[in-house]
Amino acid sequence: MRIASIPAAGIALALCTPTSAQSARPMLDYATAATIRDTCLVWAGERDLNVAIAVYDEAGRLITFAFMDGASTAVTDFAMWKGRSAATIHVASKETANWGEGAPGVATWEGGTPFFTQDGVALGGVGVSGAESADDTACGEAGIAAAGLLPQGR
Repeated sequence: MRIASIPAAGIALALCTPTSAQSARPMLDYATAATIRDTCLVWAGERDLNVAIAVYDEAGRLITFAFMDGASTAVTDFAMWKGRSAATIHVASKETANWGEGAPGVATWEGGTPFFTQDGVALGGVGVSGAESADDTACGEAGIAAAGLLPQGR
């Protein structure tokens, strides 16, 4: 009986031990997304700009959104378009604007910026619209920096 219990114990141990077929990867949480959004709101407010800000996770899910008083209604859709494009493609819309029009979901106006961990893992993207293109991008990048992330991979 003693010999039979050793293999049974080994099987039980093997079934209880987690496998490492997959490794955990960083994910965007709400607090980080809110930091990006709120910093961009402050940045825009200090410059008397009225923008919409959309923060997406890497899978293209909207995590948080803000629309400033005085911003045009249309900029809501533009910010979302830019942010989702940057989040899912991992390329800033300033660059995808050079790709030409036609690809569904690919933003062709500046203002969408992907963001990455310090190790270069894509976490999502932020889209800003309502100001000049360079200001839209700078606003998003201010939020990314405040969250301790990078606007491009390593």
